Amino acid sequence: MMLMQLVRGVVLSLAVGSAFAAPVDDGLKASLDRIAAEARPGTLGIIVMDPATGKSIKVNDGRGYLMMSAFKAPVAAAVLARIDSGELRLDQTVHLVPADIVPGSAVPSLGARLKAGPADVSVEGLLRAAVTQSDNTAVDALLKLLGGGPAATQFLESKGIHGMRIDMGERELSRMLGGLKPGEQPPADESDEAVDRRARRGFTAVLASKVNTTTLDGAATFLDKLQSGALVSPSSTRMLLGMMTAQVIPTRIRSGLPAGFQLADKTGTAGTYEGRLGAWNDMGIVTAPDGRLMIVGVFLSDSPASGKQADAWFAEIGRLVATSMQSATP
Repeated sequence: MMLMQLVRGVVLSLAVGSAFAAPVDDGLKASLDRIAAEARPGTLGIIVMDPATGKSIKVNDGRGYLMMSAFKAPVAAAVLARIDSGELRLDQTVHLVPADIVPGSAVPSLGARLKAGPADVSVEGLLRAAVTQSDNTAVDALLKLLGGGPAATQFLESKGIHGMRIDMGERELSRMLGGLKPGEQPPADESDEAVDRRARRGFTAVLASKVNTTTLDGAATFLDKLQSGALVSPSSTRMLLGMMTAQVIPTRIRSGLPAGFQLADKTGTAGTYEGRLGAWNDMGIVTAPDGRLMIVGVFLSDSPASGKQADAWFAEIGRLVATSMQSATP
């Protein structure tokens, strides 16, 4: 009941938020530049966009950022579009077996369930696990329904979302990070040194590649079109925004927002190798108590910072955005 009230509040705020213009000011830009400078030698990409005016602040623009689990929200949108067209149904079941498990979830979720044996999972269950619990097994099952990452990218492009690309699922990306080619298995007698070399090669290759990446504009355009209802039907829009609002990672942008602010977001994280944090991301729609909206995307790449330090930067960005929204005059 409480979740439904929260979702209704978010949807109402999104519906009325476009009536206000929360200015994107020079003071905010200077503060964001300062945080990005602190994050060096890592690269901290930031976009803050006012959907009422289309004006935005961008820091470290002009490149793609590895999305990691942030890609689960656009994958979910592509699936919901198929549901809207009647090609899929929310109550349609997908048969999964233990071999389908892809390690990784914010909470024990679908993967833990499948360890006990095969299960039939509804498309709605897969969507909620993927977006709200960031379950890797669930998103790979959804991508299989779509026909793979390129089908999700094609959906995004058809909606005017450029600069965001989905090439592969979590299993394939994990293999790439591990320095393995598709279908390749590590040698049974592989030495620790060889494992290390392979991991270094894979980590470096993924960071240098464009797979599963988004530009700052791509992320903001996705979120803007989602909140405005331009991606999927009204019921699917409410569902996806509700799942993003209920996502279980409470840190990053969310932890810096004052009481009364709401956030519909999706986080993403890559591991750390040799003291290098691959990716630490959050992108979402901030709603102020008076209904004003601000779109925020923050992507930290190849950083020596700890997760705790990265969370502190993200929280500060959340506080700065909220302060900017509070200071705006309707």
